[in-house]
Amino acid sequence: MPKDDMQPYHYGVMRRAIDAVDRLGPQATLEELAAELSMSAAHFQRLFSAWVGVSPKRYQQYLALGHARALLAARHTTLETAQAAGLSGPGRLHDLFLRWEAMSPGDYARGGGGLTIRYGMADSPFGPVLAMATDRGLCGLAFTAETGEAAAMEDMRARWPAATYVEDPQAVGPAVAAAFAPRRDGPDLHLIGGPFQIKVWEALLRIPSGQVTTYSDIARAVGNPRAVRAVGTAVGRNPISFLIPCHRALRRDGALGGYHWGLPVKRAMLAWEAARDEA
Repeated sequence: MPKDDMQPYHYGVMRRAIDAVDRLGPQATLEELAAELSMSAAHFQRLFSAWVGVSPKRYQQYLALGHARALLAARHTTLETAQAAGLSGPGRLHDLFLRWEAMSPGDYARGGGGLTIRYGMADSPFGPVLAMATDRGLCGLAFTAETGEAAAMEDMRARWPAATYVEDPQAVGPAVAAAFAPRRDGPDLHLIGGPFQIKVWEALLRIPSGQVTTYSDIARAVGNPRAVRAVGTAVGRNPISFLIPCHRALRRDGALGGYHWGLPVKRAMLAWEAARDEA
């Protein structure tokens, strides 16, 4: 496959397509969208079909601003009845099997002191990603297409300020590859957060691919139904994007809400998952 058809390139096309769909509306034709991206219609359709498995016209429906509300109406997961993914056991997520463990509250309180965190940049279906890992597993996955690499690095390091950081892209590369390879064993995860955050992230792991839930549902699932705002904060502090699917959490009215790594990335993830499930 030619280099410019490789999967990492496609998020750049996707990001521009989102802007074009927003500007031109869902009635835009394939030719109009392709012209906005300075491509032939055939090349544009080929890239999209290779990236997500459906035509650009079908994908427009998933990118529409009302898609989140439609998801909430049709594919709303009630977490109280979902199969729990235990902290010490395997969790099923997007056809990935993840093994994960949480840092002890004491270790978290020390700000990652005594930990060595290796990091590096890699490509992903949603643009460049900053990956971080301890000896126990992947502890950070931050998308940089909207925020920039420097801001993402500052953000992630501020979470565990006492840790020792070593740049080592080769060390984190296999974990990133496993993270985006469907129907294979996913990477080990090392969740570094406070007890309440860990509970919220565990609830996020119960949301199947192609489905969504609300912040209110998550609050009930963690046993504190009034803590909706605190849940929102914990969702935003999720250090492992996509694998712990904070993009599947919506406001009660179906609005997208925020996304720490940029709303265009969240919209692209939801559309990508829905389209792949359909395909």
